[in-house]
Amino acid sequence: MKMLGATGLMNAWHKHRNRIRAQLDEALPWGSGRRSLWAALIALVLAVLTTLVWLAGRYEASQVQAELERDTADAVGDLRSSLSRQIQALQALQSGSLSPASWPPSALDLLRNNRDWLRVEWRDKAWQLQAFADSPLRAPAFERIARSDVLNEANQACQRAKRLNGPAYSSTYFLPQNDGLGIEVMELCLPVTQNGEWLGFTVVTYSLQELLNERLGSTFGRRNELSFVEPDGTRLAIAGAQRRERRVFTSQQLVDLPGNTLLLRMDGRRGEPALFPNVLTALVTGMSMALITVMVLLTKDARRRQKAERDLADALAFRKAMEDSLVTGLRARDLQGCITYVNPAFCQMVGWEADALIGQNAPMPYWPPEMVDEYQQRQAIRMAGNASPREGFESVFIRQDGTRFPVLIIEAPLISVQGEQTGWMGAVIDISEQRRIEELSRASQDRLQATARLATVGEMASLLSHELNQPLAAIASYANGSLNLLKDPQAEPQTLDDVHMALRRIAEQAERAGRVINSVHDFVRRRDQAREAVQPQALLDAIAPLVNLQARKLQVRVHMRADARLPAVWCDRTMVEQVLLNLARNGMQAMDWPNCRDRVLVLQVQLASPEQGHVGVAFSVTDLGAGIAPDVAAQLFNPFFTTKPEGMGLGLSLCRTVVEQHGGQLEFEPHKPKGTVFRFTLPAAGGPAMHST
Repeated sequence: MKMLGATGLMNAWHKHRNRIRAQLDEALPWGSGRRSLWAALIALVLAVLTTLVWLAGRYEASQVQAELERDTADAVGDLRSSLSRQIQALQALQSGSLSPASWPPSALDLLRNNRDWLRVEWRDKAWQLQAFADSPLRAPAFERIARSDVLNEANQACQRAKRLNGPAYSSTYFLPQNDGLGIEVMELCLPVTQNGEWLGFTVVTYSLQELLNERLGSTFGRRNELSFVEPDGTRLAIAGAQRRERRVFTSQQLVDLPGNTLLLRMDGRRGEPALFPNVLTALVTGMSMALITVMVLLTKDARRRQKAERDLADALAFRKAMEDSLVTGLRARDLQGCITYVNPAFCQMVGWEADALIGQNAPMPYWPPEMVDEYQQRQAIRMAGNASPREGFESVFIRQDGTRFPVLIIEAPLISVQGEQTGWMGAVIDISEQRRIEELSRASQDRLQATARLATVGEMASLLSHELNQPLAAIASYANGSLNLLKDPQAEPQTLDDVHMALRRIAEQAERAGRVINSVHDFVRRRDQAREAVQPQALLDAIAPLVNLQARKLQVRVHMRADARLPAVWCDRTMVEQVLLNLARNGMQAMDWPNCRDRVLVLQVQLASPEQGHVGVAFSVTDLGAGIAPDVAAQLFNPFFTTKPEGMGLGLSLCRTVVEQHGGQLEFEPHKPKGTVFRFTLPAAGGPAMHST
């Protein structure tokens, strides 16, 4: 009997209402009188009430039948669980040392705990009886008829158990008793194995009547009548209460056992539904709610359903359009690594159609042949959950036409609505263009470094010509004086000492000129280096000779201040030295005017102030010049903008580019009471900026 739920109830009511309306439309034209209209309305109400009463009775009966079906299913489950526990107890009996003397006591203990067992036997491989035990709770079951006369069912069960290598049940058969009656029994055969060797069988004889009483009677037999029945309806065993109600509800369900199938029947007697309460319920609820409220609710529900369907269709269309418009490839895989979804961007990326990719597992068609082993190991690690989620890694794919391209893959667990992981969702990004841009950027940086060094050399060339004139002039003067002393025939004895002193002066001036030349030579010829940890004092010491060279020419006092406890900075040493040298040279040139009396240049290194949003080590170059005009400040960092007749306008632009490549920002502000301060920050070695490079 099918259960009639709320949906079926409303559908039946709507069908009946539509049928009544159609009949009224045919039999009652709009021109009839008021009395015919009221008669039709009363007939409609009575028909609705009658239908509701009938449907309410059907619904109550379906509820009772559904409850009985659930009880039957639960009873079958409990019966299977009990039989499984008994098999485990028999397996425990077999696990001990098997001997005809020690086996019967253990078997008797099991018989006392299981009233539905009639007999337990131990037979060897040749089907010879080694030991047995009858239930101590009742008379022996095989007194009237010999056990050897009814071994056929047990023998067949043991043959099935041997084939299945597990427990097997026999068909049921009738066993006569001494009281003139009999019982229905079945046999359970369980192979005996030790250390993988088959030793024989354990045979248990069940009483179907006791099986119902012990396993199901106390729980399900209080309200229902339980029985094992044959397919033709013959009852083999009966248990439970037999209530005297007029209406009987019946439920049957198969008990599948290895080698045998029992049919469990459950009969429940219930009273007929009371007519008056249903009529009252139908009158009150049907008239006030079913005819008005239900219609309103159904209308609202239909509108909400239509709106939800439209929203769902719009959402699906939007998601499809979004996935089709993405330039990032999307790939979904299940827990075994098989591809379950790819978007058009991924297909366009690898050159394969979606139908050719979905369902594929390792090796993928877009893997390079020489990297298949490496990619399979990486996929095994990912499928095992040993890789960090959402951690991107780079790889190389091959298109269908054979071209290779680098990709960045970011995968994350794919979680279902129930919160369970069903696979992996990956985003695949073609980074070929990024690699090309990086190469161009690297080449541009190389050209930038070369340009900066050449610009520095060009501006320092004039300084070298002036600075080297002094030692070269001194060397020439001392050399000429020494030659004159050596040519004088009347030279006094101390002449040789004077020559020695002159030669020492020549050596000192030559060494001075060499230092100047070597400092510029080392600066210009220094190779590009990767970023490294450098002490701030080392950066100041590296540019000190060149800064002091121009400072002496412009009569500027230079102060370099750096705390010895400052941490090392993570930078490209050559580029940062060029930035410091350029800022120092600009500061000294800003003070090269007649009215500037205090010509002091301060190069200072200190920890950056966190209050200003900076982290790391701060470098500052301060001059006491005339400052920067507002119109000049707006264009100060523009390339090729300069206020110097001989300048190229690239110095500060290059400085800002270098600082920004290191994750900092080049800033300037007026210095009180006069002058300008240029500042920039470099990351400390070991800080976040270092790891992000």
